[in-house]
Amino acid sequence: MDGCFSIMLKSLFVYGVLGVLLIPAKCDLIFVCLEEDNDLRVDCRVKPKTNQINSYEFSLATGSKETLINTNVSGSSADSQFRGVSKVEELEPHGYRLTLSNFPETLTQNTTYMCKISGLVASVNVEKG
Repeated sequence: MDGCFSIMLKSLFVYGVLGVLLIPAKCDLIFVCLEEDNDLRVDCRVKPKTNQINSYEFSLATGSKETLINTNVSGSSADSQFRGVSKVEELEPHGYRLTLSNFPETLTQNTTYMCKISGLVASVNVEKG
């Protein structure tokens, strides 16, 4: 099974479990990478709606619990464990990059990383292995 199709199938399953509206998307909209310095990078290339102020939310889900990592949405705040260790920068031509400094290698569960840009959602499931 090709990687793109596999990621899309996993995303379909996650969306079904979480009850979130599935928005058709290319599989390269979100990319997760653990860098050599143990920083976790999540690139979200969702193209925002035109003529709208861009908002973003990055979160992760393990099991049925979703945790907000970083956001610029008024009235929302990141979980305390991610304050001061996460940063977000804008990507060209569109999208955002989340970086978590010294990401712990102690996560024991498979994790779904999600990004939402101006209401459009992308996600990817990362299996520990």
